[in-house]
Amino acid sequence: MTTVTGTPDRPVRVTAVPDTPLSRWLWLVKWLLLVPHYVVLFFLWIAFTCVSVIAFFAILFTERYPRALFDFNVGVLRWSWRVAYYGYGALATDRYPPFRLGDDPGYPARLEIARPERLSRGLVLVKWWLLAIPHYIVIGFFLGGYGRWDLGLVTVLALIAAVALAFTGTYPRGLFDLVVGLDRWVLRVAAYAALMTDVYPPFRLDTGGAEPDPYAGSVAQARP
Repeated sequence: MTTVTGTPDRPVRVTAVPDTPLSRWLWLVKWLLLVPHYVVLFFLWIAFTCVSVIAFFAILFTERYPRALFDFNVGVLRWSWRVAYYGYGALATDRYPPFRLGDDPGYPARLEIARPERLSRGLVLVKWWLLAIPHYIVIGFFLGGYGRWDLGLVTVLALIAAVALAFTGTYPRGLFDLVVGLDRWVLRVAAYAALMTDVYPPFRLDTGGAEPDPYAGSVAQARP
C-alpha cells in the first residue's frame, strides 16, 4: 500500500484502491452492517464539533491547532471516510471498516492531513462560514439534503455502480474514479471548514483513487 502523506501546499491527501472481486449483493445490506459505526460516529461527530470550537479559540490566541485535538479530528474524518467507502459513499470495498481513529495502512481507503505549524488568526474568524460558502453549495449537491428525498449525487452514482456490479460482476472504473473524486472534494472542504488548514480547497474535481501529482505537468514540460 502506498504511503499517504500531506504537504503544506497540499495538506489533504485522499487515496482509495478499488477492491476486486466485490460481492454482487452485499451492498443491499451494508446499511444494516454499518449500524454500529453510525452509532459510534454520531458521538464522534459531537466530540468533533466540540473539539473544533476549542481549537478555534486556541488558534485565535496562539495561532496553533493543538496536536492532540488535531489528531483526534483527523481520526474522525478518517473513520468517516472508511465508513463512506465501504458504505453508500462509494460501495467500493467489502472489507469491513475498523473501529479506530488511527491510520490503517492495509485498508483500501486512506486519509492524511498535514498539521500546519501556524494558522492565521484572521482566517479562523471567517473561513469556516463565509469563505467556505461556495464550497458548501457545491458539496450540498454531492451529499444531498436540499430536499427530503434527495440522496445526493455521490450516493446515486454509488448505487448505479452497485447495480452494474450486480449484473456484470464489475464495478465500472469510470464511476469509481468519479465517486472518489467527489468524496475527495468533500473531505478537502471538511478539513478546511474544521480549521485544520488555511489552504483553500481547489474548485477542481481530481478523480481517481490516487492523489494527482503536482509535479507531473512541470516534469513533462521539462522533458525534450
